[in-house]
Amino acid sequence: MKKLYTILAALLLTAITFAQTPEKMSYQAVVRGSGDNLLSNQVVGMQISILQGSASGAAVYEETQTPTTNINGLVTLEIGTGSVVSGDFTTIDWSADSYFIKTETDPTGGTSYTITGTSQLLSVPYALHAKTAESVTSTCGLSIGETYQGGIIFYLDASGCHGLIAAPGDQSTSAAWWNGSYMDTRAYGSGLFEGKYNTKMINLQQGGTTSAAAICANYGDLKWYLPSIEELNLMYENIGLGNALGLGNVGNLGNGYWSSTEYDNGYAGKQNFNNGNQNYFIKTNTSNVRAVRAF
Repeated sequence: MKKLYTILAALLLTAITFAQTPEKMSYQAVVRGSGDNLLSNQVVGMQISILQGSASGAAVYEETQTPTTNINGLVTLEIGTGSVVSGDFTTIDWSADSYFIKTETDPTGGTSYTITGTSQLLSVPYALHAKTAESVTSTCGLSIGETYQGGIIFYLDASGCHGLIAAPGDQSTSAAWWNGSYMDTRAYGSGLFEGKYNTKMINLQQGGTTSAAAICANYGDLKWYLPSIEELNLMYENIGLGNALGLGNVGNLGNGYWSSTEYDNGYAGKQNFNNGNQNYFIKTNTSNVRAVRAF
């Protein structure tokens, strides 16, 4: 049987999780074959479980889906919209405990799942947390969409006092991801707060001043960075045209932006801000750049 695998945040699966609306969660993973080849344009069967408390905890929700990978081997699905096996995604109390996503995959499109991966939801999306946690109301008086510390708040953690802000305007509308040569900088972080490390790695490895990461690192007080793919999506959803919180495009965000999440020496993640689609693009492409930072 053909051996297949995915690459977890811990090097077995490259996955991205983020809030889409309060009723679903988007998930992406790159599926590869035994020879490190991408499984392109192929239907795969998947069972997704939300586990409570630990990586071996009880499943509070399970569903199945049969998505199709794209030309880059990327599979995209929305957890909460599949065929329900057990539980109710809309009633999960995200404030009650820690949660993990377990994925089981059949590369032939059936239900004989041969690939398994589990990763923790290290930071529950604000839009989901706010549905079940009364304590999410900030004692600091902060809210998503407001101007704060020289930027626009696009993410708040469960305390409502800390989160992420985006610069009030674009730092470039035509920046390339690379700085003149193809190289793998190992900027693989995809989750919240991981763009800062990505940016340091990119600039350390490739140097220069004209790449998307360098432009962000040189903005303002030098605490700003190029957002990871998850951070980028939260900008789209919460202060952009995604409008998950009903605020509209308060960030005045453009058509598309580079993320700091790298795929390999030639490709990196980018998001279309007109429709929310994410994919990997060649690093010589140009796109908008918007810096972010934590507070």
